[in-house]
Amino acid sequence: MNFLDENVLKKIANRLFYVALLIELVLMIVEKSELYFPYESYVFRVTFVLTFFAVIISRHEKKEWFLIACVWVFTFACYRLTGKNDLLRFATFIMAAKNINLGKTMKVSLYVSLAGFATIALLSVLGVLGQVYMVTDYGRDNAQELRYVFGFGHPNTLWGCVYALMLLWLWVYGSKAKWWKYAALLVISLLTGVVTASRTGLLISTFTFVLALVVRYFPMISNKKWFYALTGLLSPVFCVLFSIWGAAVSYVPRYAWEHRHYELITFIDELINNRMQNLYRDNGRHSGALVSWKLFSDHQSVEYFDMGWVRLFYWYGIIPTGLICILLVVFIYICYKRRDAWSMVLFISLSVYTVIEATFVSVYIGRNMLLPVMGVYLGSLFEKEKNKCHLKPKK
Repeated sequence: MNFLDENVLKKIANRLFYVALLIELVLMIVEKSELYFPYESYVFRVTFVLTFFAVIISRHEKKEWFLIACVWVFTFACYRLTGKNDLLRFATFIMAAKNINLGKTMKVSLYVSLAGFATIALLSVLGVLGQVYMVTDYGRDNAQELRYVFGFGHPNTLWGCVYALMLLWLWVYGSKAKWWKYAALLVISLLTGVVTASRTGLLISTFTFVLALVVRYFPMISNKKWFYALTGLLSPVFCVLFSIWGAAVSYVPRYAWEHRHYELITFIDELINNRMQNLYRDNGRHSGALVSWKLFSDHQSVEYFDMGWVRLFYWYGIIPTGLICILLVVFIYICYKRRDAWSMVLFISLSVYTVIEATFVSVYIGRNMLLPVMGVYLGSLFEKEKNKCHLKPKK
């Protein structure tokens, strides 16, 4: 076997990627459970090395090598400035996904996640690991509120896992699924929203379900430029602008008599469970409020809060997040060129959800199912052949 042959190197690179993906998925599943695993940082280094070598041994054009080098230099500089290596790891993972079979990859993500989440729930029901339900105050002034968790530690975590499975199922099977499968999906998502008492979950599930039905039964929408244009206006434009505005006015409820729009701001904030106020008042550093943002973040900016787009700006800085937004616009453009409305369904749903929840703004690569899609699509920009990669699994 000639190990310098391009096809051989591509196979090796893809296998390195799949090993890294499997490790990241397992690590994500463990993190969702009640298990404690103290060696995450070492595992992250392993998966980074795997994807790094997958990129190194793959064939790239000169322009692509130049861009790869620029991305690595920039994300490494971000790592040195902030102490967070997430952008470096995520960028390398995306670049390593260039030549994968996307359909098979998404199926693997779906079924590995499903098996892992089902195991967590089963262990809790059997009394082996984790609680079936929890009674506590979830911030609604009710200390005796009962919500089901099924081993996931928090009801929102349980709902987030079912939500992730729903999105993966839609990408893999949504375009061909019969109406009764959609009905079953709706029942499962609504039941999860009820047992977890997640109002956000119910709204996002309904929004995603309706959007998926429109794309499924009106497939001509995938050819309409306005669909992708509206997507770009909704996300990242509206989602990001709303998040910036929320961070800017997060201090207003503390000084009600000084702001003429106090009532409107308070009304909106109450709809999202005071998430905007908490950006300012959760701690003395006022972490998350616009006044704390920097062009590049620092080692001290490590606090957690719910609003996901705000967390991006706070954790990594204005410039890195701005570049991420530009990258997302490019991704929308590629989806339009490929007439891929199903990736846009996932993208829109995740973007809206991330306004009020930061589940997918995380150090865990396994949480974000769109990363392999972005890797293949962005990598295709440098391919001379059209439609070279697999858009969907063969039926």
